[in-house]
Amino acid sequence: MLQKDNLLEWRTIYKNVMLGLEIRKTKTPENITHVENLLKKYGLYEFKDKYPTQLSGGMRQRVALIRTLAVRPKILLLDEAFSALDYQTRINVTNDIYRILKLEGVTAVLVTHDISEAISMSDRIIVLTKRPAEIKQIHKIEFDMPNKTPLNCRESSKFSKYFDTLWKELGT
Repeated sequence: MLQKDNLLEWRTIYKNVMLGLEIRKTKTPENITHVENLLKKYGLYEFKDKYPTQLSGGMRQRVALIRTLAVRPKILLLDEAFSALDYQTRINVTNDIYRILKLEGVTAVLVTHDISEAISMSDRIIVLTKRPAEIKQIHKIEFDMPNKTPLNCRESSKFSKYFDTLWKELGT
């Protein structure tokens, strides 16, 4: 899942979500049902006949995620997936995406330059050196809370400690 949603403006939301299945030639009744269930589960089914220009930025990102999940990936790469969104939408979409990934049980690798986003979304943060990139440090991120969400993590007292540690590390 990339920075931009890369939805095809001339295709409906439903047809955009089906694109990966069409390309892979795996548009089976079972996969079609899976896509429809994903759209229903994540509040986009009623928009399936709309076009991308008729959706908000956050909804477009959810469509892009559902398009990706439609092919049932084992690992999901989120490459600066929220950077094209304004700050408020970004926070809300981060919560949505986090919830969807947890519910679907998908492992995700998030590439981001946003320290707060990394802390609030991750179980582990891998800090890389400058080019050529090598692993500089791996941080285990733990928030002991019953209802862990990116928004709740940002409110934790541990959040600022993680942030300070990463900020200092990135400065060297």
